[in-house]
Amino acid sequence: MTEVSSLAPPSLPPAMLPSPATALEEQQQQRQQLLALLSISAGPWASIWPPSNSSDPAGSPSAPTPTAGGQEAGGGAGGSEEAGGSWGPGSVLSPWPGGVSPWEVALCATGTVVACENALVLAVLVSVAGLRAPPVLLLIGSLALADLLAGLGLMANFAVQHLLQPPSKMAALSAAGLLLTAFSASLGSLLAIALDRYLSLSQALTYQAGHARSLTAALLVLLWLLCLAFGLLPLLGWNCLREPAACSILRPIPKDQATLLAVAFFLAFALMLQLYLQICKIASHHAQQIAVQHQFGASAQAASATRRGLATLALVLSTFALCWTPLAIYSLVADASYPPAYTYSLALLATCNSLVNPVIYAFRNPEIQKSLWLACCGCLPSSCARPRTTSDV
Repeated sequence: MTEVSSLAPPSLPPAMLPSPATALEEQQQQRQQLLALLSISAGPWASIWPPSNSSDPAGSPSAPTPTAGGQEAGGGAGGSEEAGGSWGPGSVLSPWPGGVSPWEVALCATGTVVACENALVLAVLVSVAGLRAPPVLLLIGSLALADLLAGLGLMANFAVQHLLQPPSKMAALSAAGLLLTAFSASLGSLLAIALDRYLSLSQALTYQAGHARSLTAALLVLLWLLCLAFGLLPLLGWNCLREPAACSILRPIPKDQATLLAVAFFLAFALMLQLYLQICKIASHHAQQIAVQHQFGASAQAASATRRGLATLALVLSTFALCWTPLAIYSLVADASYPPAYTYSLALLATCNSLVNPVIYAFRNPEIQKSLWLACCGCLPSSCARPRTTSDV
């Protein structure tokens, strides 16, 4: 018994034993340090994964979840009223100084380029034709004005979110209304351009000789009035600031209004597709008639013009569909609880449509090309003097 007792470890005095409370505090501190290390290493992807609706471990305090407007879910409707809300998913991605995310910077930068590009188009149109512009230039001017306002709206939205102090609900709703008006007018102008191209080919003898300019001006006035009324809806109370759960992926636009926008896009795209298919048929028929009348020399030229026209139509439709279809589909299936990175990326893709519209519609116009060449270098290339044919759609 004496040998066994001498091999036993010496017992510690009661003062040196760690208390249960001290051990629990040390475990909590280690856990907090580990979570802080993981959040730092996650970088800009920390808000994408895990999703915002993931469940917390049992017994752990739940952290406030950012909503689509950059507000915490625990704030309730009162917090949403004070912050005012804004167009877009809000500042919930990688924390930059002041809560600015790189997606918001990218949208603001794209809006700046869009505004400058379309301001140049409008300046050239005013110098070329002024108030006596033909229908096609009126439509291009309407498209450029809509895209200019879209770029200014993106810049204004960024300023309202991060530069305006204190936050203003009226300013945020005004920026959202400006973007609604601008993008709706842009889509409407694209549809009007497709209709003008169809009428100029299907009624080539009567459309230009008639009251085409006055009809085009009346159509554009009606279009802008409808888009302005649609953009005033957030200011008139059709927003989700009092009910954050009803928000769509584009706060403060409610889910039902986002669904209406998506359905309107698909209807406009279907009508544009039908018009351009008819244009293809008419252009091919004109090319065949020219080939029969002139037989040899002009047949190759007519075929080349038809191929150029079909390539232009393919570029127009593919660009429009690629830029807007992903956001339209996503707005139908998603809501404010989805990761905001997806909304930011799709909104940036849709904004790129306003970036390429001047290249497709304005800078390819002979009159605008001539003015740009004369303004830039004082010379006129031979390509600008080529007359347009009925196959150049």
